[in-house]
Amino acid sequence: MAIVIKTSQEVEKMRRSGAVVREILEYVRGFVKSGATTMDLENAAVRKIEELGVKPAFKGYHGYPCVLCTSINQEVVHGIPSAKRVLREGDIVSIDTGVIIDGYYGDSAITVPVGEKIAPKAQRLLDVTKASLERGIQAVRAGATLGDIGAAVQNVVEAEGFSVVREFVGHGIGTSLHEDPQVPNFGRRGQGMKLREGMVLCIEPMVNSGRPDVQVLADGWTAVTQDGSLSAHFEHTVAVTKDGAVVLTQ
Repeated sequence: MAIVIKTSQEVEKMRRSGAVVREILEYVRGFVKSGATTMDLENAAVRKIEELGVKPAFKGYHGYPCVLCTSINQEVVHGIPSAKRVLREGDIVSIDTGVIIDGYYGDSAITVPVGEKIAPKAQRLLDVTKASLERGIQAVRAGATLGDIGAAVQNVVEAEGFSVVREFVGHGIGTSLHEDPQVPNFGRRGQGMKLREGMVLCIEPMVNSGRPDVQVLADGWTAVTQDGSLSAHFEHTVAVTKDGAVVLTQ
């Protein structure tokens, strides 16, 4: 496993990429409404990416066709935007995107409710998933372990009766979208690789309201919960320092 340690200058470049990813996500969030399609969100993201003059990270990655992943309700990750997928009041939609600036990647995801009213359990799922990401980030510092991050996320999620997806995990990031190490959202404190200053990680809990099992649909990308339960996804790119995590996608 080749872990790439970043210099402070490289982390600053990634902070720029991260800030732009956040700007794109916040812009696209404004287009989430009942009656919009996931292709409307994609088109909004494409416009913003062109306006900012940056390169999308996802489009063309292993043949992926779009700049966003848009995953609705029981879709966990990697949903492909489509003019046929219409958002309805009460849905939840996860929006995941990344960019490349000066050769360095940023990657982040949010899950957004459609309309003013979503079911209480759906709202709780969003709140818990977001809280588990925050707890995972709090576990990051030089000398901590990957297991510390996974355990922090898992404990928050399972205490609320939800489940953590096992098949998909977070990852290192830098001049590639996916670098070592893998960053699971489950684990045991004190186990796994020790974190070192200069590592940059994507921490991204994918949390199901039902069982953790997922399957990939015939399109080869879209992952869904096997039991049809709702799923939420939040992600930040974070740098490891001796004092803790620095979130690059704030």
